Amino acid sequence: MTVILVTGATGQVGVPTAAALRAAGHEVRALSRHAGPGLTVADLLSGGRDAAAARGESDGAVDAAFAGVDTVVHLATTNGRRDVQLAQTVFDASRRAGIQNLVLISIVGIEHLPVDFYRQRVEIERRLLGSGLPHTIQRATQFHSLVERLFTAQRFSPVFVAPALRFQPIDVGEVALKLAALAPAGPQGRMPDIGGPEQLTARQIGRSWARSVGSRRPVVGVRLPGRTFAALGAGYNFVPGEPYGRITFAEYLAARRP
Repeated sequence: MTVILVTGATGQVGVPTAAALRAAGHEVRALSRHAGPGLTVADLLSGGRDAAAARGESDGAVDAAFAGVDTVVHLATTNGRRDVQLAQTVFDASRRAGIQNLVLISIVGIEHLPVDFYRQRVEIERRLLGSGLPHTIQRATQFHSLVERLFTAQRFSPVFVAPALRFQPIDVGEVALKLAALAPAGPQGRMPDIGGPEQLTARQIGRSWARSVGSRRPVVGVRLPGRTFAALGAGYNFVPGEPYGRITFAEYLAARRP
């Protein structure tokens, strides 16, 4: 039986990934910095770990969490605040533990998108590639929940503003199943990118969302300046060819509504 540690195991991707791994018969260590039922506790960003590292030592709780682990699925994030530091802690602990495969989730097109969160993802990939660790990198397009937030953030506005952009959103559960299949399969390097079943404009997404919440307010398209919007407009967030995902954005919305 493979022992798999999942960082960020209580997060949006971590919960379904850990569940899929357990369903496949693997022993899962669900890593969290907060105590709870079924959780392995260690703080990947603790001040104590930083102080230990400065002395050339390792953090005991982190090393205990990684001890005896075959595979690490790294899903934890600080939403871009300290993601590189967090990932480096995971890489260092994985090296000390002698893990056989480190699976990293990443995002399609990040090298073309001048946003700090994406820049950190590029740096994390670069460090993993140079670490010598056996690894698998899986990039995916934006989740349905992310593009939905473009409009939930406007729920009290008299009109809904849709930037002149397109997305290829994918269901987080389908990404979790992919990660759960990759984890025990051994290191495979950079996997082909995966994306959802549709390429939709933000205006189409907004109209679907408005219908799902019973709103008749108009969805107004706008063009926005800047390199990030230009890169998204150029389609760097798309995956060409056959889509991996099967769940459409409308199906995602329908499943969330009573």
